Amino acid sequence: MTESMADRLKIASYGQGIPLVFIHGWGLNSAVWQPCLAALQESFQVITVDLPGFASNKAYQPEPYSLVAIADAIAHAVDKPAVYIGWSLGGLVASQITIMQPEKVLGLVTIASSPQFVERDNWPGIKENVLALFHQQLAEDTAKTISNFLKIQAMGSPNVRHDIKKIRDLVMQYEQPERQVLDDSLRLLETSNLTAQLQNISTPFLRLYGKLDGLVPKRVITLIDALVPNSQSHIFEQASHAPFISHQEEFLAILNKWLDEYINS
Repeated sequence: MTESMADRLKIASYGQGIPLVFIHGWGLNSAVWQPCLAALQESFQVITVDLPGFASNKAYQPEPYSLVAIADAIAHAVDKPAVYIGWSLGGLVASQITIMQPEKVLGLVTIASSPQFVERDNWPGIKENVLALFHQQLAEDTAKTISNFLKIQAMGSPNVRHDIKKIRDLVMQYEQPERQVLDDSLRLLETSNLTAQLQNISTPFLRLYGKLDGLVPKRVITLIDALVPNSQSHIFEQASHAPFISHQEEFLAILNKWLDEYINS
């Protein structure tokens, strides 16, 4: 993909120190990280990035809209070694950056993410017919589809209504993406499979999960334990798909402890 400097993916930066790059999940935008930023930017340079076609990067369209192209664009925009922190689809992107350009990654943190989101070849995940339904709904009513997806993400959380409202209020600060971008990025969730490459990751690697997550089944955790035995994992007992929203203090405590042990030391 060729580009001029004016076409570079936009990122936002706060604070100083070791860079932490936050990558959001499907259908949303970088505003979901706002509640966590104040606590982190006192000690780190916190960088947030909107995926291509979303929010501040709505006009940025890689060709093709692929995991590799997006990972490359983000690494290029950050342009320095950093800790990459990705939620859901963002975890796939962060993992792809780590696999492709390990010299640019100080550490990898995935939140409620999987190297393969779809249930296929004995790998647990989202049933293909569920994602097919989302594609169909996108064609009919984009806003309603995003709203339904928010409900699935918070399902199981003891504060489900509060969590949904909090996420919606944050992401609605920005203009919403076009249907085609939502369709293309949803296809990344359908088609991506990094299970084989995951075992090549040697950088410090933290995996965070919600025990009540309806999108990333618990069985995924033990499978990845076997693939990447040197990684660390933590399960938020009462959380669903967005533990950094529903359990912000616990999330920040776990993240800071891991950063102190594996990155700051």
